[in-house]
Amino acid sequence: MSFDTISVIGLGYIGLPTAAVLASRKKHVIGVDVNQKTVDTINRGEIHIVEPELDIVVHAAVTEGYLRATTGPEAADAFLIAVPTPFKGDHEPDLSYIEAACRSIAPVLKQGDLVILESTSPVGTTEQMAAWLAEARPELSFPHTHGENSDIRIAHCPERVLPGHVIRELVENDRVIGGMTHKCSVAAASLYKIFVEAECVITTARTAEMAKLTENSFRDVNIAFANEISIICDKLNINVWELVRLANRHPRVNILQPGPGVGGHCIAVDPWFIVSSAPDQALLIKTARGVNTAKPGYVVSKVLSEAARITQPVLACLGLTFKPDIDDMRESPALLIVEKLSGNSEIQVLVVEPNIDALPKSLSRLENVSLVDLDTALEKSNLVVGLVKHRLFVEALSSKSLQEHTFVDVSNIATFR
Repeated sequence: MSFDTISVIGLGYIGLPTAAVLASRKKHVIGVDVNQKTVDTINRGEIHIVEPELDIVVHAAVTEGYLRATTGPEAADAFLIAVPTPFKGDHEPDLSYIEAACRSIAPVLKQGDLVILESTSPVGTTEQMAAWLAEARPELSFPHTHGENSDIRIAHCPERVLPGHVIRELVENDRVIGGMTHKCSVAAASLYKIFVEAECVITTARTAEMAKLTENSFRDVNIAFANEISIICDKLNINVWELVRLANRHPRVNILQPGPGVGGHCIAVDPWFIVSSAPDQALLIKTARGVNTAKPGYVVSKVLSEAARITQPVLACLGLTFKPDIDDMRESPALLIVEKLSGNSEIQVLVVEPNIDALPKSLSRLENVSLVDLDTALEKSNLVVGLVKHRLFVEALSSKSLQEHTFVDVSNIATFR
């Protein structure tokens, strides 16, 4: 199939890199986002998120006229929906962003168009998307009612990239293509082959939805094991970092690294989509979520226990993001820990986060919390809490002495100190 114009709905951590990479292949790309500031930033050839290499690709694409951002959908040959899928209430999936995106593009759909859902979704969401579109455009036919003969092709193709490496992994990683029919899958695969150098593996929409949820749930269970082991090691006075390194020398063991918990838009959220679909069967997955959700509270208790031994404790909290060397704080356990520690007004908290210019609202309103650089934090603090393994921290702490500080390192920032 030929795609002269491609529209990407949602210009966040996945949508913008995808739009930029498509535009770098000399395709005309219309990026759509509800945030006017985001749209204006992109149209200046700039970016609003931290992601290596993205700024160069976006600037080139905008300058050359292949990428343009707007707040309202326009006609295109293919639409990629990359909007958030959070949960609400008791971890119930919130599909309102996807529904809003569907209803926004419905008026500009025409016969032969392709609609791809990239947002990580509960099983059955792609079918629900088709139903929403059909309701809005009854004069067009869709795969759930007309099969291979439908006017509109619909598929699910979950993103599976690592923040900090998105531009490279968009090109190099295999893609799972789940069309509602075979023709839908073929159409979607032909679009991704514009920039994907790896294999496009065709399956059904439901299997593609479940594949992404399974990948992230597997990692969540593995991290839960590591986090539980770290708590046991604390009790038994064992260095968990050395333990994991030694255990992983076994040829069939690959334990992930423990940390302050699990954050981000995927691993901390996606397992709940499986639990919500099969609550009586997803017992291990739900338990793992419980272990990882409880880890920040354990870290807070550990830090407060150390702080209680210090007269006028001043905490240097290293990191707020959910993983190293990015600015993304979605579902961040580090942020949650700092918020809880800051709740004690008698403790002064110095936050070091090199990837942001200002504290998030939850911290900026507190008089006992300040955003400072690393040198200032180490100079003025007496208790250091290592939360996020930013490269800056690893390099700096390798040459700085912390002998005058109590150091609670939950992310192995300074190994074997």
